[in-house]
Amino acid sequence: MIKHFNQADIQQLERIYRANLINSVSGYKSANLIGTISDNGVTNVAIFSSVVHLGADPALLAFVQRPVGEQGHTYKNILQNGCYTINHVHRHFAIQAHYTSAKFDQATSEFDACYLTPEWLEGFPAPFVRESQVKIGMRLVQEIPIALNNTILMIGQVEHLFVAEHALQPDGRIALDLVDDVCISGLEAYHDVVPFAVLPYAKTTQLPDFKQ
Repeated sequence: MIKHFNQADIQQLERIYRANLINSVSGYKSANLIGTISDNGVTNVAIFSSVVHLGADPALLAFVQRPVGEQGHTYKNILQNGCYTINHVHRHFAIQAHYTSAKFDQATSEFDACYLTPEWLEGFPAPFVRESQVKIGMRLVQEIPIALNNTILMIGQVEHLFVAEHALQPDGRIALDLVDDVCISGLEAYHDVVPFAVLPYAKTTQLPDFKQ
């Protein structure tokens, strides 16, 4: 049996049910902690599941900033100093990472509240997460407002990349399973990353025999 929802059905769903449904229908998403610091020196770290690759030359990553209300500490901090960090979430601290989404006040550092450790590397002006084995120093280069739902696409350029050596493969690929990365489905479900195949670059002249 396949359940069908049309647009009217979706709009009439109970709010939490609709949020869970639409957040999970896109499939598994990366789990990352974004680290920032305010002008008055308060560190902030928050979990995001919307980080996406935009390009490798130049090296660009983006994330979706939800509508900014009284909270929005990540967004406000990035505007203040232009820099932030993206840190992969691993299984051993996924619970702490999840609770950074709670609505702490501006004076409270989620690093302290959730027992995570800020780390300062290479003179970069935003805190990395020491517990993470894949961390990226980002500089904001463009923000694109999305009028349809008042979100903002935040585009940054990679200035620093730190990767655990044992996970870095000879071809440049990062074996995310070797650092116990987790991914997210919906709003609150966390999953292990388990690869089942590494396939070659796809060429029309080298298609496998799909009929076998």
